[in-house]
Amino acid sequence: MIRSVVVGWGAELPGNPVTNDDLVARGVETSDAWIAQRTGIRQRYIADAGITTSTLAFMAAQRALAKAGVPASSVDMLIVATTTPDQTFPSTATRVQGLLGMDTAPAFDVQAVCSGFVYALSIADSFIRCGQARRVLVIGAETFSRLLDWSDRNTCVLFGDGAGALLLEAAEGEGTMADRGVLSSRLYADGSKNELLCMTGGPSSTQDMGHLQMTGREVFRWAVQRMAESAILALEEAGISPDQVDWLVPHQANIRILQSTAERIGIPEEKVIITVEHHGNTSAASIPLALCEAAENGKIKAGQLLLLEAMGGGFTWGSALLRW
Repeated sequence: MIRSVVVGWGAELPGNPVTNDDLVARGVETSDAWIAQRTGIRQRYIADAGITTSTLAFMAAQRALAKAGVPASSVDMLIVATTTPDQTFPSTATRVQGLLGMDTAPAFDVQAVCSGFVYALSIADSFIRCGQARRVLVIGAETFSRLLDWSDRNTCVLFGDGAGALLLEAAEGEGTMADRGVLSSRLYADGSKNELLCMTGGPSSTQDMGHLQMTGREVFRWAVQRMAESAILALEEAGISPDQVDWLVPHQANIRILQSTAERIGIPEEKVIITVEHHGNTSAASIPLALCEAAENGKIKAGQLLLLEAMGGGFTWGSALLRW
């Protein structure tokens, strides 16, 4: 069986960290204690003017290619998961493809908000498994700070900017759960919950971007329920028990969602990769940023079994099993 194996990874965070106290100094009516108690977030990164989503994605992609030791010209496809494209069109992926000098390799964006990276990973895996691509760059990149209403302390304190990239490469496996690479993925959506987490504008409706709006209590409830359900189903279908998972790598929404979801799945908190404290919620970039940090600091090791899970506006959600 052909598996999609991670052979390179890279991340990019813009500028210097912006602490909760920094937000207070900028005029946000909040406090470090209020934010930390409710979300677990202590800081986040906010891109300066002139730094775009494609800027961050390009830097992360370069690092992933360098880690793998392969040129961009050898990559067959590039997928960018993002909610904050540089332009309405063309796609951010084509901008990154051009910066990398990938010639005519197909490139496209995936828009599933915070679930975007899991969606993009599943799509890349499908292309590799069916033999249409040998190497695929999968990037989650956001400048989510550009969507925020900075007078709304319930939302503006949650989010940050950044990018993370994985380079997947086709490799032969035995067709068992012991194989390296993407072992399975499950994707879902429920458009009836659109209004609970959305933007107030768009090109086809208001002709402007609008701002993010969120019904926090309902989003929390659905996030815990749906992420846990998809993760449990993924494990059951693979014949894997929670204690066999080396690391749970969830979308970094807030610490309470992470803790509640892990508890429902049956995975202890010491086996959960948590970066929300210093990254904030970076939407589609949060899972690859967490993977890159954990791999760089030696937490994630070759051969370990990872369970990825995410939920985003739409609602969209999903999970994936990946052996590093």
